[in-house]
Amino acid sequence: MSNDEIFAAAYREHYWAVSRYVARRLDGRAGEVEEVVAEVFTVAWRRRADLPSSPLPWLYGVARNCLANAVRGHGRRRRLVDRLGNDDTAHGRHIAAGPEADTPGAWVHEALARLSAADQEVLRLTAWEELGIDEVAIALGCGRRAAAMRLHRARRRLRAEIDGMRPADLANMADTTDTGHSLSEGDRR
Repeated sequence: MSNDEIFAAAYREHYWAVSRYVARRLDGRAGEVEEVVAEVFTVAWRRRADLPSSPLPWLYGVARNCLANAVRGHGRRRRLVDRLGNDDTAHGRHIAAGPEADTPGAWVHEALARLSAADQEVLRLTAWEELGIDEVAIALGCGRRAAAMRLHRARRRLRAEIDGMRPADLANMADTTDTGHSLSEGDRR
């Protein structure tokens, strides 16, 4: 199979996976998704001789770099608009979401958002993209052991964030019965 045919097969097989990967990371900026995905496959086309036999983790790594460029560009545009005073908040069009706007599982996204970008990425690669540790290593451009350690540490930090978000009374509710009495150690088993 020629490099062109290998690229075409990778494009057909992985276009939607790469699109979903990018869309989840550009939360709310759907207009940029196609642009970033096009850039990912442009890079893949230019480097089609380098495509591995399982290209999806490699494509995720390329997508990470393209996303980083898009985020930097978005930040530059946002700062420019802010300096010009031509944004919605400057014109009184800022809309605050009401309490009914809470989405199920929003607390997980809130806890995830409190983590570093590196921790978020390793967790998303395993949870959202369903990659194994070997594939995560390829996507992150590191060794298997380093990827496993990053994942372990990110999970530990996410657990700490989730635990920190719980009100004290919710934690106590787990140890009480309907009558409000604490369960003895024997009753918990």
